[in-house]
Formats: sequence, C-alpha cells, structure tokens
Amino acid sequence: MSGTQRITVARARLSRLQWLLPSTGLLGWLVLLVGGAGLLLYALLLVVTALTAGELPLGFGGPWFTGDKVVAGVIAAAAVVSGMTALFYGLRGVVRFSRSTPAATADVVRTEARLRRGPRVVAIGGGTGLATLLRGLKHHTSNLTAIVTVADDGGSSGLLRRDMGVLPPGDIRNCLVALADDESLMSRLFQYRFANGGLEGHSFGNLFVAAMAEVTGDFERAVEESTHVLKVRGTVLPATLENVVLRAEMRGGGEVIGESCITACGLLPLRISLAPEAPRALPQALAAIAEADLVTLGPGSLFTSVIPNVLIPEVAQALRTTRARVVYVCNVMTQPGETDAFSAADHVEALYRHGMAGLIDDVVVNDTPVSGSLAEVYERSGARPVAVDDDRLAALGVRVVHARVASGGDFFRHDPGALADVVLRLAKS
Repeated sequence: MSGTQRITVARARLSRLQWLLPSTGLLGWLVLLVGGAGLLLYALLLVVTALTAGELPLGFGGPWFTGDKVVAGVIAAAAVVSGMTALFYGLRGVVRFSRSTPAATADVVRTEARLRRGPRVVAIGGGTGLATLLRGLKHHTSNLTAIVTVADDGGSSGLLRRDMGVLPPGDIRNCLVALADDESLMSRLFQYRFANGGLEGHSFGNLFVAAMAEVTGDFERAVEESTHVLKVRGTVLPATLENVVLRAEMRGGGEVIGESCITACGLLPLRISLAPEAPRALPQALAAIAEADLVTLGPGSLFTSVIPNVLIPEVAQALRTTRARVVYVCNVMTQPGETDAFSAADHVEALYRHGMAGLIDDVVVNDTPVSGSLAEVYERSGARPVAVDDDRLAALGVRVVHARVASGGDFFRHDPGALADVVLRLAKS
C-alpha cells in the first residue's frame, strides 16, 4: 500500500471515529443501548445464580444473594425493566440519528450540536441592519429568534400590502435569507428583484411569502414554511399580525402618516406611534423574550425599524420583565431624514422617549474609523459617522461598549462577524 493510500485509509477511519465524539450525540445513544443489554445480561445471571444457589460470576452481587430467591427475583425484575427501557430508547435514538443525518458528515453534526448549545438570543428590529447582525450570530448559536417590524409601506412590500392585503414581507425576507443555513442559490433566488415588466421592483422572496400567505390563509404560517424552504437556522417572527401604520410627530410640528413618508418629508421625527395603538404581539415572540439570555435592539433605522417593535405594549412589557441583558446596537452612520446629526446618546434618548427608559443595559458603539474618501461620499448624501458622547450615555444609565464592529469598502456598515462576537461576549458577562 502506497503512502497516499495509507493516508486515505487513515482519514476514512478517523472520519468514522468522529461519529463517536460526544458532541455528535450518537455516543450517548450507544452507551444507553449497551447499558440496556448489560442490565438484561445481569438479570439473566442473577436468575441463574438464585436457581443454582451459587454466586454471581466475578462476585457481582455478593454471596448474600445465595438462597434468597425472592430478593434475587425482585432485583432481576427491576434489571429487566430498566434494561428493556434503556434498550428501547437507545435503539430509537440510534435509528432517529441515522435517519436524520443520512448524508451528513461528523463535522456537520458536531457543528449543529454546538449551535444548539449556544445562548438564546432575541434580535429585535428590521431592515438590513437586523439582517447583518443575524448573519453573524447564526455561526455561534441556532437558538435565535428575530422579531421583525411589519410597518413597512414602501417599495415592493408596500405594493403587496396595498394590492394583496398581506403584511409587508420585505424585512422578514431579509432576515430569512440572513439566517439561511446555506446562502446559495435558493437564498439568491429569494433576493432576486425583477427589473422589467409588470413585476418590476418586486423581489421573488416577497412574492413567495405573499403567495404562501394567500395559499395558507395565514401570514405567520407563510413565514414558517419559508424557513423550511431556506433551511433557516433559528426562527423569524413578525412583531404583530395586525396591519399597523406608523404615525410621526415631527420636530417643528405636524404629523406624517406612513413609514415611507417619514424620512421623505424633509423634517425629523420627534415621536412616533402606531395605529392601532395597542396591536397584539405574537405569543411566540413574548415567550422567546422571556426565555432569552440576551435581547438586542438594532442596528437599523431608529424610528422606522427599531422603535415600532417596542411600541407594541406586550413587547414593551416583556422587555421590562425579562431576565436577559438588553443591548442596543447603535448605528455607525446617521440616516438622512431620520437621525441627522444624532449622537449615540441622541439615539438612546429617542428610545427612552418611547418607553425604553431604564430597560437598556448596554450600548454597542463603533470604534472603527471611516476613511476620508468614504466619509466624503456619505457627507454628500447627508450622512456622518455617529458621534459617541460617553458622558451623556453614562448619565443615561447605560454601559458603553466600544468596539471595532464596522468595516469599509463601497459602504461603511457593521461587520457581521465582529458585531456578533461583541454581542455574544455580552451574553456571557
């Protein structure tokens, strides 16, 4: 056998042995299976010993069993019941394991087992910011729940909302794709946007979710079915199933109705509200917040993606009673028409005006500098890096977490991996 063949054989043997590592879960079922068989053998030996008035082989049980057939019978019966139970569950576990991972490698199974042991994280928000965070978190835990705003009324989502009466699927679609186990062809298909004809401007994913809602008659069911199509790692939930509309009280007076109109009106929002004022939250979302180790708010458009979720009374109450750390991930750039010239403290104060006072434990702010050329590009559109005013933030009662969580290129935005690392460290603190 050549050296190459020996290496190939060794790798094959190692691959088979990897299935027995504790992290795959298979070893536990095998131990239960063998333990059950051992108990049955022990019962058989015990009965034979009692009938022959001898001693168990190797001294198991001791000479005190000799002649006491009643005691031996009781113990043998208990061993039979325990052995049969262990055999049943061990065999069932092995069979289910083999059926659930017919083509999986040991590495894949170990990865899935590791992710199942990850912290329970609830991410609240919407837009591309929330999707960015989820894209990083999914590599560390599968115990993820995204609670997504359904107040969008612009673009493809707005058209489907008006024409078909469905909740806007755009932000939910982004989160589904971000949490997809393999962001390959199907994920790209969900993000594909038609450029011509009657479907111009619509994304395939939006149409899929809307069509699924029509077929099932249930938007929540449509989202759930979409998670199966994309093999989503975690759960994506709309914040409410009610048809909510954003209302904004603008600085300088006046009111603007509709999410897409708020940033386009030329004035900055001071306070927003929902119509209806008290939509019901999904019970699954409330349960996830109650059981979470960490809850994140943002990143994303402050007034139109993050705050609408906490205006739902049941969500706000769940945040008041949760034992989880609540972390606000501050945006790295201001948003024209929504947070012009906002500092990090201004972002937090806006959250406080909408019922979050005293509920935020940490604020993650970016320390990565933006290059001069990229800063100039943003400056021309009216956006600037969000200034961090530590003293004001400390006065608001939050802990400020400085970290390099952004990266440049064509855009200056949060880096999924770096942001997830920082957030998960807070979950363990």
